Order: sequence, then C-alpha cells, then structure tokens
Amino acid sequence: MATADYGSRVCAVRNGFRAEGALAGNRAVPGFRAHIIGSSIMGGGYGAAAWYLGGMPPMTAALGAGLCAASGMLPDLDSGEGVPLKETVGVAAAIIPMLMIQRFQQWGLPLEGMILAAAAIYATVRFGLAWLLENYSKHRGMLHSVPAAAIAGQITFLAFVSTEPLHRYFIAGAVVLGFLSHLVLDEIWAVRQGLFGPKVKKSFGTALKFAGPDVWPNLVAYGIVVALGAIAAGDAHSTERMANYRQHMEHSARVYPQTYQPQYQPPQQQQYQQPYQFRR
Repeated sequence: MATADYGSRVCAVRNGFRAEGALAGNRAVPGFRAHIIGSSIMGGGYGAAAWYLGGMPPMTAALGAGLCAASGMLPDLDSGEGVPLKETVGVAAAIIPMLMIQRFQQWGLPLEGMILAAAAIYATVRFGLAWLLENYSKHRGMLHSVPAAAIAGQITFLAFVSTEPLHRYFIAGAVVLGFLSHLVLDEIWAVRQGLFGPKVKKSFGTALKFAGPDVWPNLVAYGIVVALGAIAAGDAHSTERMANYRQHMEHSARVYPQTYQPQYQPPQQQQYQQPYQFRR
C-alpha cells in the first residue's frame, strides 16, 4: 500500500502537479499543465476578441494571446527548484529581449549592441533572477498576489515599445490577464466538494491577495509597484505625445497639400531644357 501511494505521488509530480499531502486524484493545487491550459484558453479568447471586435492587427493580437498563455506560469517563480521555475525563467529570459527590440532601436544601438544587450538580459534573468528566487522567495508569498501581477504588466509595458499607445496597453494587459488566471485557478482549487457540502482549504486566500502576512515583502512589492508606475506613466506620456504629434502632421499633410511651385529653375535644369542646336 505504501509503495502504491509513493508511486502515485511520483506520477503526480511528473505530470506537473504538486501533490504534497494529497492523494492521487485529489490534488491540493492545480499543476503546471492545468495553469498553462487555463492561461492559453484565456489568451486565445483575449486575442480573438481584440482582433475581431477591437480591430487589433492580427500579429499584435496573436502576440498578446501568446504572452497571456506564457504568463500563466509566472506566479510559480516562487515554487523553488523544479520544472515550473526552470521553465518560467527560461521563457521569460527569451521573451524579454525580443520585446525590447524596438526599445533598442529607440536607444540608437547598432545591431552588434542589440545582440550584446539581448544576451546580457537573457543571462541576468536566466541565472541571476533564478538564483534570487531559489534562495529568497517563499511559496505563496507576494509573487502570488495582485501587486505581483501589476509588476509583471508594468515591466512588459516598459519593455514593449510601439508607435500605437493602445498596442502597449493591450500587450501589458495580456500579461496581467495570464498572471491573474493562475491566481484564480489556485483559489478555485482551494474549494472542494465535501461530504456535507463545499469545503474551504487552508490555502484559500493565499493566492489572489493584496498583501501577505509579512511586512517587508509587502513594502518591497508596493515600492516596486509605485516606482515602476511612475516610470511607466512618464514613458506613456512621452509615447502618446509623439503619437499625437505624428497624427497631427499626417492630418496637416492631407488637409494642406504642398502647392508651392518654384518660380525659377536651377541653371542646370535650364541648360537641359534648352533645345539643342547644331552648329553649321
């Protein structure tokens, strides 16, 4: 009996489910696969609605759908060593430099500089962030919270630059939506059907929260939210001002076309326009 129970637990872990204290078929929390499926469904609906109803370009809508699906893994950054942490950090390290391509161009970096900057960001996220999370994060801490979802959206907003401000909000919203889908699934899994009705587990309320029991993680999380919010607000104001200026120039070019004609011709053009005369 003990051998069968141990085997069921190993199979559950391999399938991406954390089966701590749970029997096979009665898992305490949704696993890695369940979160990916849930965020993928949310991302597909989000992208399809933006394209079909909101007139979003197909490529932008597809990017938002993919980021929403991938963001369903982000809260599991605090899960410690294992598949969720490795997969999530690897995906984030690969996606962030790609989102910053236009930001690199805005900074005036040459191609070689873009490659070096992307490699540096990848190494920082893949190894530096992973080390910090493995050693200092706490499972179901502030990474499982609404402020953490806001931080993920703010980082995406700052990384992704577009000449259309609405596209930036759409992409950042996709990351926030995927992040929140993970938290909502965790809360749903915390309620189960018992013999005399639904039962609420002790983990209920530890995912979709605004603050944790510890003071310092709360202060750090909200400090990051305020700092990134101020930077994002300034960047958004600059982007929208440039977009308005561009639209104004395009409108002026359509309404007031160039009608001025030069009253003289350059000497070189006059020479070519004179009829050629043969000498006798």
